[in-house]
Amino acid sequence: MSLHLSGWDDTIVALATPPGIGALGIIRLSGNKAIDVVNALFPSKDLHAQPSHTLHVGYLRSQEQTLDEVVVSLYKSPRSYTGEDIVEISCHGSPFIHQQVIQACLQTGARLAKPGEFTQRAFLNGKLDLTQAEAVADLIASNTEASHRTALNNIRGGFSHSLKELREQLVRFSALIELELDFSQEDVEFADRSQLRNLVHNARNHTQLLLQSFQLGNVIKNGVSVAIIGKPNAGKSTLLNALLNEERAIVSEIPGTTRDTIEEVINIDGILFRLIDTAGIRAHAADVIESVGIERSLEKMKQADVVLYLFDVNETPPAELEKTVADMQAQAIHPLLVANKVDLLDEADVRQKFLHVAGILFVSARSGLHLEVLKERMVDTVLHDKVKNESVIVTNARHYHALQEVYTSLTDVAEGLVNNIPGDLLALDIRRCLHYLGLITGEVSNDDLLDYVFSKFCIGK
Repeated sequence: MSLHLSGWDDTIVALATPPGIGALGIIRLSGNKAIDVVNALFPSKDLHAQPSHTLHVGYLRSQEQTLDEVVVSLYKSPRSYTGEDIVEISCHGSPFIHQQVIQACLQTGARLAKPGEFTQRAFLNGKLDLTQAEAVADLIASNTEASHRTALNNIRGGFSHSLKELREQLVRFSALIELELDFSQEDVEFADRSQLRNLVHNARNHTQLLLQSFQLGNVIKNGVSVAIIGKPNAGKSTLLNALLNEERAIVSEIPGTTRDTIEEVINIDGILFRLIDTAGIRAHAADVIESVGIERSLEKMKQADVVLYLFDVNETPPAELEKTVADMQAQAIHPLLVANKVDLLDEADVRQKFLHVAGILFVSARSGLHLEVLKERMVDTVLHDKVKNESVIVTNARHYHALQEVYTSLTDVAEGLVNNIPGDLLALDIRRCLHYLGLITGEVSNDDLLDYVFSKFCIGK
């Protein structure tokens, strides 16, 4: 169903490809005068007489001046991305040509598009719901396989479909309960309370799973912060350089060389890990600067999603390691233990030395020994095989907060059924649940919400 509002009946234009020099640039128009605007600039043929989804080659002219030889793509309403007439002009990738073509379109009756306005029109015209529209922005911003896969699943309606059936069932029950209120004097019951209990039970479980997926969704969308901590000269900077496969951090035999935190990003199996090389932590710093660096290291450790505790197998007694781990666990920090410099000793002897400390990974940052095993453990710590091709994962904070309200409303409905509260109070809780479900998909919306959502898009999409 179209939600088209007044004030959205003009024609917009924008550059749809990244600004700058390239082989080609695409200028997109959408609106009821899109074909009129381009037809006035394209003397090669009458675009009104051409069928939809066709390409046309010719010269673009404005005020007796030839702007460029272009390919015009024609998509007539309603079979287009926005549901309106869309014309795309593929011209050569000169920023000067782009500017000239857009200016000619403006002079002929179009206006510049706002960020996300093409997708916003697709939403208003019923081509996408709000979750699918937001997934478009996520797909454009995706920079890993996992974020790409999740956004593509949501564009296909994976998340929307998981909410649609629940909403339809709740609407049906709400209507029956409302009908009961019209016959309140006759003490009739149209809505089967046992079916409603089952529905609410299943809905709460499903909503809880979606809420739990947000932690994983946040990882997929924003990456994982990994703090590499340990004593001075444990090999933290060497490990960072080895994981990045480049000399990013200064490495020396002098303890305390790293004075501040260094952050770099690495893609492991489709997940972004933000590696943070911290200043070595020791009880007595050599100077004020090192002390500040240690304080920042401790702060980063508490904020990180994953903590790698790196220690030198040659200089760390097992009892000291166990005490360090216990101290961190007392602060709700559960580190991955990484034993470094195993290449300097017999690895079997090293493993025997730390036999009673569980979960240690034995590596050599300098030689690259067992670093692939470390990478696999980092990914497993975050994902635990949770990302599937068709799994529904919540990545949007707005959806998460609305789902929290949905879960609260469903809990109130469940408690109301147990306590046999009147139908009018049950109807209120169900309507509140429907309201927040509608906020997610855009079936309940307001201008401020839409402006916020689409303002995060790039211009031209």
